[in-house]
Parts: sequence; C-alpha cells; structure tokens
Amino acid sequence: MSPMQKGLIVAGCALIAVALLWPFITKLGLGRLPGDIRIERNGFSFYFPVTTMILVSIVVSFILRWLGK
Repeated sequence: MSPMQKGLIVAGCALIAVALLWPFITKLGLGRLPGDIRIERNGFSFYFPVTTMILVSIVVSFILRWLGK
C-alpha cells in the first residue's frame, strides 16, 4: 500500500471519529471561543472560527509530533 493510500485512510478515519464525537465536542465550547468571528445580518450570516482553528491546529501538531517520535 502506498503512503498516499495510507494517508487517505487515516484522514477518512479521523473524519469519521470527529463526526461520531461531534455531540461531545460541541459541549466543550469549540466554535464559540473568543476571537471567532460571527457576523449576522438580515438574510446573511458569516462565521469564521479563527481561535478554534488555531487551537485545533496546535493540538493536531502536538499529536503528530508525539506519534512521529
């Protein structure tokens, strides 16, 4: 099996895990952190989770670094 195939399988499993754990993740407050941008107007809604993306990126980086050693 090529590294690309393994990577796609791991990414798919990760997406399934996040989908299954979503009810618990939302209770942690992710997506409603200070710094997340939310604009709501008549007929228009814009949401950009800046702080949430930074936090998730840091956690994923630590996990990948830990698995790499």
